[in-house]
Amino acid sequence: MNKSSENRFGHNLHASPWIIVGSVVILLITVVVLAVQNHNREKQYMSRILNEKGAALIKAIEAGTRTGMMGMMWGGKQIQTLIEETALLQDVLYITITDIHGLVLASSRSASIGTQLRDSPSLEGIDPSDKVNWRIISLDNQRRSFEVYRNFRPISNRDDWMNNRMRQMMGRHGMMMGTDNDWCFPSGKTDDENVILIGLDPEPFEDARKEDVRNTVIISGVLVVLGLAGFISMFWMQSYRSTKKSLQDTSAIADEVVRSLPVGLIATDRDGRVAFYNSTAERITGLNLFDARGKDPETILPSYFCGLKKMLDQGESIFEKEMECEFVKDTIVPVSVSASKIINEEGQFVGQVLILRDLGEVRRLQDEVRRKEKLAAIGGLAAGVAHEIRNPLSSIKGIASYFKNKFDEDSGDKEMAGVMIEEVDRMNRVISELLEFARPTDLNLKRSDVNSLIEHSVRLIEKEAHTKDISIKLYLTKQPLTTEIDSDRFSQCLLNLYLNALQAMEKGGQLSIKNSLSDDSLIVIEIGDTGSGIEAQNMHKIFDPYYTTKTKGTGLGLAIVHKIIEAHNGSVKVRSAPDQGTTFTISIPAKKL
Repeated sequence: MNKSSENRFGHNLHASPWIIVGSVVILLITVVVLAVQNHNREKQYMSRILNEKGAALIKAIEAGTRTGMMGMMWGGKQIQTLIEETALLQDVLYITITDIHGLVLASSRSASIGTQLRDSPSLEGIDPSDKVNWRIISLDNQRRSFEVYRNFRPISNRDDWMNNRMRQMMGRHGMMMGTDNDWCFPSGKTDDENVILIGLDPEPFEDARKEDVRNTVIISGVLVVLGLAGFISMFWMQSYRSTKKSLQDTSAIADEVVRSLPVGLIATDRDGRVAFYNSTAERITGLNLFDARGKDPETILPSYFCGLKKMLDQGESIFEKEMECEFVKDTIVPVSVSASKIINEEGQFVGQVLILRDLGEVRRLQDEVRRKEKLAAIGGLAAGVAHEIRNPLSSIKGIASYFKNKFDEDSGDKEMAGVMIEEVDRMNRVISELLEFARPTDLNLKRSDVNSLIEHSVRLIEKEAHTKDISIKLYLTKQPLTTEIDSDRFSQCLLNLYLNALQAMEKGGQLSIKNSLSDDSLIVIEIGDTGSGIEAQNMHKIFDPYYTTKTKGTGLGLAIVHKIIEAHNGSVKVRSAPDQGTTFTISIPAKKL
């Protein structure tokens, strides 16, 4: 998976803040709905439990009343006692028996006996069956009561024979209904005419429901807070990603700009160690960032650029200071250096930055301009020389030849006349070379095989090389290297370089010629010798007209070579060291067929 795919995949994983908010809202609605359902379910559960409890108490009181009346001849006091004792049960607020008009006949609250209930249920609304009814009312003390009620029937209709039996027994003992002991049933009727009300305490259930409501509110609040926090965090995350992406884009642009700068840039951190090297700095210094990162500049740069560190430590900024540095052994690089400290907005020292500009090309262009100026001056001089000197030289040579023929063979005058003729010829040759160098180079271009030209030019010097005990080694490409050149002028360049190499190897040696095709479609020819070499201080002058280290040289040979190669849109470079030989490298464009 490439980097772009990973970035796209990672981007797809980022959730939108609205998805988080939507999820929280859905979850919140779900919690509320479940809480409402749970609340209603608990309400139903409370109603059912209390209803069943009230029904059970009613049946228990009815059973106790029935048993007492039948077995122990209970009256109103005994029933009142049963009601009071039963009302002592937990969660029972009161037990009351009333008639159909709401008159309290018996009650666990004895003070209310004989009073009228303020809010008594109507018998018409009471289910005549054994099914109980319930309602929630508020008491005088602001408490709520879950009131269960129905008809009070301690003696059922199916037991009429028992009722008759009880009356007979009561009559026999002188206990008639309506006496003080039977005030609980003053009407003499016990079926479906009285109402029993049992008040139960719903507070434990209501507390549980309130606790559930509180928990629901707390959970909902937590969800709201989490949703808000998620929304804010996602918003911050989106802002962070946007800022980070913007920063990454800006950093990428800055890095690309810095890497593409035509000047070298070296940055150090606050500890003075190398933190950054761009590609131009690597090319100028010959050091790569991997080897330089984290190191002290003094250990990798030549004396920290001739005292720059001391100047920077003193707070000075350096602007366009020119110097020559030896970054790599035996390689002098002319550079222009600018340096300054990096201070952030808070005034804190962050590091240092060094800007290097390679002056090699500038120096080359300057030398080229000077050479062109010399050529222009020589061109004007050559025209004057050709006009003013060449014709008189012809006359001098003719007169000298005349007198040479007049003198005897063994006379000194004849010998002197011969010397005069030779010197005139030498001067004429110098003037011819000067004219050749000064006049515009008109090329007769035609497609030629460079390998064939090299082989032909080498054959012209083989005899002289053999005489000087110099071996010739050819390293030519197997495939033909064809391009459009002036074969005569190009052969002249090769011969000049061959002859210079032979003259530099007076005690023998080896002349090597090899060619190749570079990646940028240049035909490269290297001519190397094992001669005396050239001093470093003379390297920049070898292509100047009339510069020579030979006693009989004119100093125009290499200048003519340089001019012809330039006319072919090529270049010629030289590498040399004293007593280690010299290598000339010619590069010309290769034109494909």
